[in-house]
Amino acid sequence: MLRLIAPDIRFHTSFVEALGEFGESSRDGSGDYAFDFTGLDDPDRFGALVDALRAEALPETTRQEGLVPCTYLWMTEDDRFVGFLAIRHELTDFLLNQGGHIGYSVRPGDRRRGHATSALHESLPTAAGLGIDRVLVTCDEDNAGSRAVIEGNGGLYEDSRFGKRRYWIDAASA
Repeated sequence: MLRLIAPDIRFHTSFVEALGEFGESSRDGSGDYAFDFTGLDDPDRFGALVDALRAEALPETTRQEGLVPCTYLWMTEDDRFVGFLAIRHELTDFLLNQGGHIGYSVRPGDRRRGHATSALHESLPTAAGLGIDRVLVTCDEDNAGSRAVIEGNGGLYEDSRFGKRRYWIDAASA
C-alpha cells in the first residue's frame, strides 16, 4: 500500500535506484532544482539532503530567492521509494502560471499503478492543514496520465498557460 512520508534516510538504497531509473527525465516534486542530487551514494550526503528537504517546510529556513516554503513528501510502498511529491505553501507568479501548489512524479518502473492518483489524494489534507483550501495542480498539455490523475482527484480545469494545463482542487473538503 502506498504511503506518503517525510524524507527518511531508511530509503537511501531505493532512492538512489530510483534516481537511476529517472535518468535525465523530469523529477517533479523532488526539489532537485534547489538541491544537489549528485553523490547521493554517500550516506552522509544523502542524510544532509534528507535534512535539507525536511527543513524546507519551515518558514524560517533560508532559501534561494524566488523559492517558497515547501513540504516534501516521498511516496513509499513497503520498504521502497516510489516517487516524489511537493506541496508548495505559497504561489509565486511562476507557480501560479506553471508550477502549482503540488508537484509529483513516480519512478518509471512504478508508473501506471495508481501511485500518483493515491499520492495526490493523500496530500490534499496536508495542503488543507497548511491553509491551502484550493490547490492548484498543473501538468503539461500532452501529459494524458497526469491529466487523468488530476481530474480523478476532482481537479477542475481553469485554463492553459505556457504549455501547462491548470486545475484547481478543493482541498478543504478532501
